[in-house]
Amino acid sequence: MSKKEEKPNVLLILADQHRQDCLSVYGNPDVISPNLEAIAGDGVVFDAHFCPYPVCTPSRYSLFSGKYPHEHLGLDNSCTLPGGIETFPRVLKREGYKTAAVGKMHFTPAYLNIGFDEMLLAEQNGPGRFEDDYHKYLKKLNLIDTVDLYDQCAECRERAPAEYWENFGALKSNLPQEHHSTTWITDRTLEIIDKWGNGNNLLVTGFIKPHHPFDPPGKYAEIYDKNTLAILPGYTPEIPEADKKRKYYFDYDNLDENTLRHVMSMYYSTITQIDDSVGKMVSLLRKKGIYENTMIIYTADHGDYMGFHHLLLKGGFMYDPLMKIPLVIKYPDNRRISKHSDLTCTTDLPEMIFTECGVKTPDSMKIKDNEGYVIAEYFTDSNEYMVRSQTHKLLINGSMENIMFFDIKNDPFELKDISGIPENETMINQFKEILFERFLFSPLTSHKNLNACTRPHRKYKTGEAEEMKRYIKERSSAEK
Repeated sequence: MSKKEEKPNVLLILADQHRQDCLSVYGNPDVISPNLEAIAGDGVVFDAHFCPYPVCTPSRYSLFSGKYPHEHLGLDNSCTLPGGIETFPRVLKREGYKTAAVGKMHFTPAYLNIGFDEMLLAEQNGPGRFEDDYHKYLKKLNLIDTVDLYDQCAECRERAPAEYWENFGALKSNLPQEHHSTTWITDRTLEIIDKWGNGNNLLVTGFIKPHHPFDPPGKYAEIYDKNTLAILPGYTPEIPEADKKRKYYFDYDNLDENTLRHVMSMYYSTITQIDDSVGKMVSLLRKKGIYENTMIIYTADHGDYMGFHHLLLKGGFMYDPLMKIPLVIKYPDNRRISKHSDLTCTTDLPEMIFTECGVKTPDSMKIKDNEGYVIAEYFTDSNEYMVRSQTHKLLINGSMENIMFFDIKNDPFELKDISGIPENETMINQFKEILFERFLFSPLTSHKNLNACTRPHRKYKTGEAEEMKRYIKERSSAEK
């Protein structure tokens, strides 16, 4: 294939639990992220970008399929993606792309076949930890990620030290910096990019961070002085009454501003480490002379409260810090728009990628006409929905009668529910109609081929996962 026929490379960098305003390109003066700022300088910052689901796996499946979770049927972190669902890696592979995934994908099974030729995984939650490449790497070095286990493993969490609870999981990593997950993921990413030619390559790099625990390693744990950090917008001295009914990962009664600033400092540190990794990727692309012909995308699966309504992490209502995520795109020709302020959703990304790659978008993956609204869903004990415009937001919890309605323009911190005001009834009904039109008449997933499969060439040795479980259990007990 001649250079002229080659399609652009695509590097999609996927962070986990990254609140949109926790980047310098979104106006946060405290977060050190010069490399993402440089990419934004060559591309576009999307100001109003939202995820379709405030949980890792469902949102990721939406990214890869261009479908809402109720369409692709993946509704929690233990779900799989049915085999009949089209994905953008599979489409690009058919178009001649070499496709690879590095880091955290959060699939079930871990090596789910969605069209990647190569997968080098570093997982965190669930059985992926016992099967992935990163934890095999740690095992060979006789290491375990103790802080992460305190946070993610129920058995380990029960015996986590007081320091873990007092700091809401914001602790310096026990691992040396050179063996931290962010370092490992970066190194594997660079190895793959180093093999790239001018075009026809897709790489999805998924970082575990800044997802909790907020455990930066080495020098990164010392970067920020918590006393200099400004509390993020939307913090309240206590949990608002409406939010007290929900279940959360920690008890936040003891979350004061001093502790919150400490948590923020560690959260920001994990972001800065990712930013340094992005800088290394860009440097290699430039060195190889393929930066211009590479589409670089930085985004996340969902956000984090990080103090909003006196909360951390996720869970609870679909407030903006959970739903509003970063999206920075450097196009292959370094086409600059500076800011993109229209409402966009994670489900839009496949067609955006296809457009730049000159690939026809399958009908099932075409961008939904947002018509000035974004919609999200969340299936917990009850079905929950969000309908958001530039100025207002409707939250529905379990029934059309159990709602909250916010004037985002005048109440950006979503503290005053105005659903009971009669003059808002017409607008609320309009928001409900948008939800009906979008979801009631959207194409449902075909049930002809709903089997999921692991990658054919990745076969685990008998007892391999069990051996890893034993190793982690023994080492974590010894660490305690």
